[in-house]
Amino acid sequence: MVKLRKYTAVAIIATFVFMLKKKTILVAPLHWGLGHATRCIPIIRALLEHNFNVLLASDGGALLLLQKEFPELESIELPSYNITYPKKGSHFKWKILLKLPQIKKTMNAEKSIVKQLVDTGKIQGIISDNRFGVRNKEVPSVFITHQLNVLTGSTTAITSKMHQKIIKKFDVCWVPDIEDLVMNLSGKLGHLNQVNFPIKYMGVLSRMQKEELPKSIDILVLLSGPEPQRTILEEKLKQSLKNSGKKVLMVRGIVEAKQQWQNFENIKMVNYMKSEELEETINQSEIVISRSGYTTIMDLTVLEKKAFFIPTPGQYEQEYLATRLKDLGIVPSCKQKKFKLKKLEKVSVYKGLKTLSQKSVDFSELFALFEGE
Repeated sequence: MVKLRKYTAVAIIATFVFMLKKKTILVAPLHWGLGHATRCIPIIRALLEHNFNVLLASDGGALLLLQKEFPELESIELPSYNITYPKKGSHFKWKILLKLPQIKKTMNAEKSIVKQLVDTGKIQGIISDNRFGVRNKEVPSVFITHQLNVLTGSTTAITSKMHQKIIKKFDVCWVPDIEDLVMNLSGKLGHLNQVNFPIKYMGVLSRMQKEELPKSIDILVLLSGPEPQRTILEEKLKQSLKNSGKKVLMVRGIVEAKQQWQNFENIKMVNYMKSEELEETINQSEIVISRSGYTTIMDLTVLEKKAFFIPTPGQYEQEYLATRLKDLGIVPSCKQKKFKLKKLEKVSVYKGLKTLSQKSVDFSELFALFEGE
């Protein structure tokens, strides 16, 4: 009887230890500006709150940003897609097509790294934000995108089918938007007439929270995105705003080892801000000038801001989103080469971004995919 009790106790302890063992989820955003990384921040926070471990994976500024946000988490560097914009935006589509062999090579390198992580038991789940090769059939693999349709002008049908073919290889696609076909942020980007693969609409995803604070910044400029277009817009806005007579703060979107402040005429400039500081800064601003990147739109929607958008030249997605919000009377916008200070006068007559739904993201439902393994 004593012996039986001994083994029963050992079995109970072993079972208890097994149940307590946390699963590790790989979170891997694409490094294409900072938007993919920043919208993964609330997901990472939620994973930690739901008793998961998180392994961070990306490259360049996106990885550095996540390392600064979560210094306690382990991280690995993935191969870079090395996507840059040409100075002439209209050439971008063809530059991407020429890069397809390099992109395919990077995808294969990603698959190899992920396979090693799975085979060694390092990870038990995957969340890939637009990294095509970060998936594995042996563990639940999630793909995050707001672009079920990829707009590329005359080749939209082809690029959309190519993208959907990649998405189908994952267990499920999480779309950071509302499912409603009318009241949503992504429009035709994130909504299909016919769906033949699993989709879950997350709701509007943001690391930010609205807070009523005194307005100490007249114009806040948020820069991000691949070079050289990021720098081209920075220089244009510096020249346009330097004699505005306004209190201007420019967050340059360059993640470096240390935060650095500098002044240019009436413009205060900083290379980057972490989430908490940036949230407070946006809440303190009257209007925001930025690209019409989808993550930025989600953040400004949650914070209910007045804004002016300047889409990246040649990026059909940003051009579509800016035009859609302008046509809806929500946010004015213009092409980069046509921006002048006087255009900011239009901001006051537009409605501004407002929260679409009071319903928060149901992470428990989303993370159920990882609980079954």
